[in-house]
Amino acid sequence: MEQVKVDGGTGVIDTNSVPSQPELPQSLRIALATGQMRRPLGDTLRPLLALFTDGDYQVTGPERLAEDRYLTPSADWPPADVSRVGYYRTAIKSGHRPVAVVLETADAAVILDGHHKIAAYREEAILPHLLIISPLS
Repeated sequence: MEQVKVDGGTGVIDTNSVPSQPELPQSLRIALATGQMRRPLGDTLRPLLALFTDGDYQVTGPERLAEDRYLTPSADWPPADVSRVGYYRTAIKSGHRPVAVVLETADAAVILDGHHKIAAYREEAILPHLLIISPLS
């Protein structure tokens, strides 16, 4: 678990409403797709965290989704790109563990990035691996 401070964030992602799916830089998309997350996570996720409203946050993971935890999609569900889901299914079958990013608030756990990954994990009957970002009160 890491605590990070967002100062000068753009506010595109507001923890008081369900955000839309953010566009991430390719280097971060690759890290999430391969599950190769460098620590500190706050540094790795800096391009994503810069989209948040200013404040203090906690970042945890990668960790497996709890079986009873419901995730709220921030994009169409199920994902329309079945070839992308197939790509992740192949990666998962090969032992890779791509990582989805979830914003967890008191009201919901919203998928910020990883809809295709989560769909692939579900089709493989494996609990998804998540990075969880939560605002600190």
